[in-house]
Amino acid sequence: MPNAQLLMTKILLVEDDELFRLGLRMRLQQETSLEIVAEAEDGEQAVELANRYPLDLVLLDIGLPGIGGIEACRQIKQKHPTLPILVLTSRSEKPLISRLIAAGAQGYCLKGIPAESLILAVRSVAAGASWWDQTATTEIRAAFEGNSTVLLPAKTEEPLENPLTKREQEILALVAQGKSNQEIAEILYIAPGTVRVHVHAILQKLEVRDRTQAAVLAIQKGLVAPELLIN
Repeated sequence: MPNAQLLMTKILLVEDDELFRLGLRMRLQQETSLEIVAEAEDGEQAVELANRYPLDLVLLDIGLPGIGGIEACRQIKQKHPTLPILVLTSRSEKPLISRLIAAGAQGYCLKGIPAESLILAVRSVAAGASWWDQTATTEIRAAFEGNSTVLLPAKTEEPLENPLTKREQEILALVAQGKSNQEIAEILYIAPGTVRVHVHAILQKLEVRDRTQAAVLAIQKGLVAPELLIN
């Protein structure tokens, strides 16, 4: 297949448990479209490798030595705001979810997830969608009902008026459903490049780093119905 190389998803695998990392790498690389281009075992190394390699996805553990997974996520997103990060962890405490979203993660899976589900999550997040374990979606819903902490850093300004055009609102609603740019393009009968332009404009107008934060902020401000965020 002459286009096979173009379809490869290049992954940075960040996991401090050597045996688990080895097994994970072997399973992921059974998929012909997934390639582990680098591996890190602590937060500092993850940030360094994310700066060194062209990547399509970071698959990130949270309980890392050094600066830790959440800080590594934040630093990677600061330098590479469009690079998707999928968290794979054994930790499920509720406050973690809001911290992950604030740090810029696009997805969250618990270790023990079936391999087929993890591969689907990897491909979905790499394609620009979001993927949240049921633990995370329950916490997100609770936040909107006033039973949890705010998912985005607090802002001092007044609640914003809806700055989005009708088309941008349509696209943001689909982003909040976890749709990729390609899927949005097919649904709205527009070019994927046009979707990317609109998504970029949405992020700028809402002053957020990534698609997940845009969806959460839109729900907090009443721009998108809360149920649209839940996969």
